[in-house]
Amino acid sequence: VEGPQREFKRIGLGSGFIINKEGYVITNEHVIHGADKITVTLPDAKEFEASLTGSDTYSDLAVIKIEPKGELPFAKLGNSDDVQIGNWAIAIGNPFAFAVKSPEPTVTVGVISALHRSLPRTDKRTREYSDLIQTDAAINPGNSGGPLVNIYGDVIGINVAIFTLSGGSEGMGFAIPINAAKKIINDLMQGKKILYGWLGVIIQDMDANLASYFGLSDKSGTIISKIVELSPAEKAGLKPSDIIIS
Repeated sequence: VEGPQREFKRIGLGSGFIINKEGYVITNEHVIHGADKITVTLPDAKEFEASLTGSDTYSDLAVIKIEPKGELPFAKLGNSDDVQIGNWAIAIGNPFAFAVKSPEPTVTVGVISALHRSLPRTDKRTREYSDLIQTDAAINPGNSGGPLVNIYGDVIGINVAIFTLSGGSEGMGFAIPINAAKKIINDLMQGKKILYGWLGVIIQDMDANLASYFGLSDKSGTIISKIVELSPAEKAGLKPSDIIIS
């Protein structure tokens, strides 16, 4: 005999940061995905019910809005194109917020470990990320959506993921470059859907062996390994084994 069905509610935690005096907040899309209610807690413990103005699954970014009384301090967005490996990096967020029972964010410090990193899909991570900033500043569960800043306090990235075997921080945290977010923030604030171009090609990175095989002087470029049928790439005449160099 089947028992009565029960309704289960799940609470998700994440971080974010205010980007202007109107109360718009950036976070990760996966932080608010499927949420029936979004609550923003400020460092002084004030709580606001937030509305979702726009989100984009592909970039894993979302903009939510709160209605504060008076102006709020907000973060200054920097230029992630200026970031170099070895620069100081500061990750801000509120990991394990319920466990520590404090609304105040925590700060971890490290350096920029690498640039243009990619993270493939896994059993636990359903998204694929590319062109990420890697840092050894500790990023833990609950840090997602928080800012990665430079020593001047300018936001250079948005904490998005960690690579871990234990479930905790192992010195490999990743952030979305803020310049990538800047391209779509205004559209998300206006509730617009973000559209992406599609070529219809599956590509493979060039390495020294492939460069030698094709008689190239260096390993710059990308090889097309497959063309999707009826795609723009097929209609344009691209073929498998074509090499795109610019």
